[in-house]
Amino acid sequence: MLFHPASLSSAPYVRKLPPGRRTRAWYGVAALGIATAGAVLTAWLVCSVQCSQVCDYAAGVITTVALDVGETLISDDRVWAGWADWLGVRRHTVSALVGAVVAQGRDNADALRQLRPGLDVAAAYEAREAAGRGEELTETDLYEDVRPALAALRAAGLRVVVAGNQTIRAAGLLRALDLPVDLIATSGEWGVAKPEAAFFDRLVQEADATPDQVVYVGDHPANDLFPAVAAGLRTAHLRRGPWGHYWADDPAVVAAADWRIGSLEELLPIVGH
Repeated sequence: MLFHPASLSSAPYVRKLPPGRRTRAWYGVAALGIATAGAVLTAWLVCSVQCSQVCDYAAGVITTVALDVGETLISDDRVWAGWADWLGVRRHTVSALVGAVVAQGRDNADALRQLRPGLDVAAAYEAREAAGRGEELTETDLYEDVRPALAALRAAGLRVVVAGNQTIRAAGLLRALDLPVDLIATSGEWGVAKPEAAFFDRLVQEADATPDQVVYVGDHPANDLFPAVAAGLRTAHLRRGPWGHYWADDPAVVAAADWRIGSLEELLPIVGH
């Protein structure tokens, strides 16, 4: 509260004083009022700064953990084994070629094109489905830490989203596993895939959050880590699967990732409130 001089001069205890002392008292009370006003102003400024800091902190508090699928939640062993069987080659051959394209930073599907140059992977996928040899996904494909880690994140009040580069069919298979998550979505359903910026824009929209309130967890630097950082999300690079292990200590990965983890169970101590 600020003091007006007129209110001070009419104060009862000032009027009772002799004129000389009344003047000195007026100045004393005025000085007190000014000092009080200064204290109030200082307090207001401090409060404003602190409130601003709190608001900035709240804007960056993680509310959502979003996770990739392949080699983050599920092992891709069945995926590559299925392709080896379909193409009529040894499973070890496909595994070795996958390792080669990972080391070269190329698209995973290039491993199949090494075996069948010019292969239309999308058409081959449809042919497998038509022959009853398409995608499968069961509890045994999940990594052991998936259910306990996701359940712990939800119990801590975090929104948990699964969003990766999978087909519409894969989305249905994932939902059938009844994972402890709030949302499952795939690129096939959204019509846009990683590393496109629109994928991460849609993810943030679905999370009902700001980008810096979402942490994206994945193994693939080019598909998961770098584009998520570019979109303003927080990131956790997972050392899992060929991509996760091979690129884990790459300087660009180390510099870009907010966190580097070896298990999903490391997430809660990092992002938990």
